[in-house]
Amino acid sequence: MENIIKILSKELGQSEVHIKNVVDLIDEGNTIPFIARYRKEMHGSMSDTLLRDLADRLSYLRNLDARREEIKKSIAAQDKLTEALSKEIDAAQTLAELEDIYRPYKQKRRTRATIAKEKGLEPLALLLLGQSRDLPDINTLASDYIDSEKGVLSAEEALAGASDIIADIVSDSVAVRKRLRELIMKKGMLSSTAAKDEDSVYSLYYEFKQPLSRLQGHQTLAINRGEKEEYLKVSIDIERELALNIVRNEFVKAGSKASDFVARAAEDGYDRLLFPSMEREIRDSLTTIAAEGAIHNFAINLKSLLMQPPIKGHTTMGLDPGYKNGCKVAVVDSTGKVLDSSVVYPTYGERQKNEAIAVLAKLISRHGVEHIAIGNGTASRETEQMVCELLTKTPGVSYMIVNEAGASVYSASKLAAEEFPQFDVNLRSAVSIARRMQDPLAELVKIDPKAIGVGQYQHDMPPKRLDESLSAVVEDCVNSVGVDLNTASASLLQRVSGLNSGTAKNIVAYREENGAFSSRKQLLKVPKLGPKAFEQCAGFLRIPESEYVLDRTGVHPESYKAAERLLSICGYQLSDVAAAKLNELPERVKTYGEEKAAADCGIGLPTLTDIVKELMKPGRDPRDELPPPILRTDVMDMKDLKPGMLLTG
Repeated sequence: MENIIKILSKELGQSEVHIKNVVDLIDEGNTIPFIARYRKEMHGSMSDTLLRDLADRLSYLRNLDARREEIKKSIAAQDKLTEALSKEIDAAQTLAELEDIYRPYKQKRRTRATIAKEKGLEPLALLLLGQSRDLPDINTLASDYIDSEKGVLSAEEALAGASDIIADIVSDSVAVRKRLRELIMKKGMLSSTAAKDEDSVYSLYYEFKQPLSRLQGHQTLAINRGEKEEYLKVSIDIERELALNIVRNEFVKAGSKASDFVARAAEDGYDRLLFPSMEREIRDSLTTIAAEGAIHNFAINLKSLLMQPPIKGHTTMGLDPGYKNGCKVAVVDSTGKVLDSSVVYPTYGERQKNEAIAVLAKLISRHGVEHIAIGNGTASRETEQMVCELLTKTPGVSYMIVNEAGASVYSASKLAAEEFPQFDVNLRSAVSIARRMQDPLAELVKIDPKAIGVGQYQHDMPPKRLDESLSAVVEDCVNSVGVDLNTASASLLQRVSGLNSGTAKNIVAYREENGAFSSRKQLLKVPKLGPKAFEQCAGFLRIPESEYVLDRTGVHPESYKAAERLLSICGYQLSDVAAAKLNELPERVKTYGEEKAAADCGIGLPTLTDIVKELMKPGRDPRDELPPPILRTDVMDMKDLKPGMLLTG
């Protein structure tokens, strides 16, 4: 464990004390959002991204150690574990290195080499491989191993078996594999050619060559898919003589009668065993690297989508455009509750378009609609043109194009059916689009992140790794924003630190049975939500209506006394927080002395800083600090543009 701490400290550039603290916190069952937000003193205020990297690397290193022990046990069971070999195993830094060391000791399927060993030819192979200068003629040497009972009928057969054994030894050489791996990655080329005489989306790769050192992740994934679909033939190319020199330098010694024989056997080992094995391994490695890159980009795009600033507190109309089945319409109030719905057909002709405008105008007037959200799918452009005409008759209303990716997945889901049993699938999409404008995060958490459509080649990714990465993004976003305990859906609640699907449903059930939560302490009455879960989730759950103002903030209940003490030190009361009368709080803290204030409150400086921020702006939403969405009213053509306008596109 100490070794793992040292490795993580060196790799991440953090102190060993902080690394150990984080490892201990993870082992105690604390979530990354909780550690990042409420245990800053213990880890030096590492970011949630760095903490997740640490957790991932910790898992890898622990798996590496576990595999190390498995390998030692396996080799020891064969009575082949020497002190030197044990040290070599301990020194391995990657799983690839570890597997290289273990390779000669693995239980293998029956091969030419194992058959030769069964015939008693291993001593001959080792004699020849030793290439002693006083070695007799190899045919004379081999004749001593002729044994009809074992199936060795001639010196030639004995030498052939010995050659197979040497080829196997060459293929299993740790040193050769390491140097060859480095050579291929540095000077190797990935080549792909057409496997079929027909055009396809992979035509770009029909005559493709790229140095591995410059190969892009998206190219790797595209080529893999083309190969899988049998449109491409793929290979890794390396100058053969360069590779063979590595093998010869390791195994061939000059001045022996066996030198030429060993050279031929080593060459056979390279061609038949070593290079094909290395090619598979390196392609697997390239795929892993490409997949990690794609998952990383997927995560970045997902975070950008989830953290879009909301447009809260407005009655909104959602339009799910379409041709054949018309444009689905839903009106939701400021809390997302559905007020009305309809279907219009603006693409059927001028008369139907005018009828659609009339229907929408009535809905806008009836419900006081302020914003219109238009899905960006099929018929979006025509629907936008209709809305622009509509807005000339309904001043004060604006619209925005909303990414509707995943809306159809949600609308056909069991969750949507439970939420809107009275609506058909199409109308549920319109509701989702309207709500996405109001609060993208709260709505998008209902959808499998993979269905949101913000990444490439997602079906080629390792499913478990992709799910873990995207779930982590959703979890970080939800917890950085915070959740209203009295309005959040179970889908949103289950993403909160310390909660899961079961406890989230229990919270909703408790809320429905007992009414709105009035304090965070009530969470402890929720079935199956124990002290540990409360510790993890409480700070991220807000109660805007609570009489106790700190329940409205991101201040953790464990720091309530510290927050009250801080207010007292600075001459404030809790009522001043609710009344937003703390303009001078940061200055008063500085005047008092930040370190002294932290010590008097029994907390660290990072927690003090966070408490001050929360008291200044209770329940602050980090999305509010981002540029707000740009709502449009009348820009459809270039002639509509005016100096100073800001448009998205």
